Amino acid sequence: MDLTTFLAEKRVLVEDRLREIFSALPASSGILKDAMEYSLFSEGKRIRPILAIAACEAMGGDAEAVLPVAAAIEMIHTYSLIHDDLPCMDDDDLRRGKPTCHKAFGEAVALLAGDALLTEAFRVMTDQRLSTASPEATQKVVYEIARAAGAAGMVAGQAVDVVHEGKKGTKSLVNFIHRNKTGALIRASVLAGALLGNANKTELRRFTIFGECIGLAFQIMDDLLDVEGAEAEVGKKLKKDAEKQTYIRHYGIAVSKERIDDLIEKAVASLRFLGPRADMLLQMGIFMGHRSS
Repeated sequence: MDLTTFLAEKRVLVEDRLREIFSALPASSGILKDAMEYSLFSEGKRIRPILAIAACEAMGGDAEAVLPVAAAIEMIHTYSLIHDDLPCMDDDDLRRGKPTCHKAFGEAVALLAGDALLTEAFRVMTDQRLSTASPEATQKVVYEIARAAGAAGMVAGQAVDVVHEGKKGTKSLVNFIHRNKTGALIRASVLAGALLGNANKTELRRFTIFGECIGLAFQIMDDLLDVEGAEAEVGKKLKKDAEKQTYIRHYGIAVSKERIDDLIEKAVASLRFLGPRADMLLQMGIFMGHRSS
């Protein structure tokens, strides 16, 4: 199977599961549910949940076992985008080529939609009616995702990013921001799939390296796209990051591109022990480091 077909097939699986989850939400949620769905079903690539599926399948696991977690990961990612776009954060008007949630529903509803997506994600992951995973495996997965999304991961990176906007900064600072704000949830997505595929401790260390490398490469490419990308293709306003802590600012374009290549090479090497089973996962890593949107 080629990567394009794989991504399309798994995206359908994730979206179908998300629609099942949202069809069960009470109609009384009204505008809150509308705002959640507006951002969640907005042409996202579903990279993080598909990474979880690909990691599980690379370990010989079944996609069905990881789908509730995959859906929850996308809900957490969407919450982070809604909040990131708010006027008090990046104040963005466009996301994936259409008005951001707060532009469509107002700032208060957008804030609450993000809160609801985050909270519902943990309900979905822990609802045994939705999962075939054991309670023990579920606990490990929830821990990894919570660690990646919270004060030791994504939120920490976002906080440092906001506080240091417009300041001089350092290379170590931008690496901290990128590894946490973006990289942590990507790493957790890979680990969640590996855990549900019954990876052992040694294998999990290899998956951790893979996830960390592609997570950082993904964000460095985001920095490059802000400078070199096309707005119509990327789907949001570009050249807004001049005051932010970016790889372009601290390393320059040429070194940033070299860094991506090095990270992807290390990521590929980390999963070589899996042989052909890792093919789709490795192709995803390469794609994430060399995408155009």
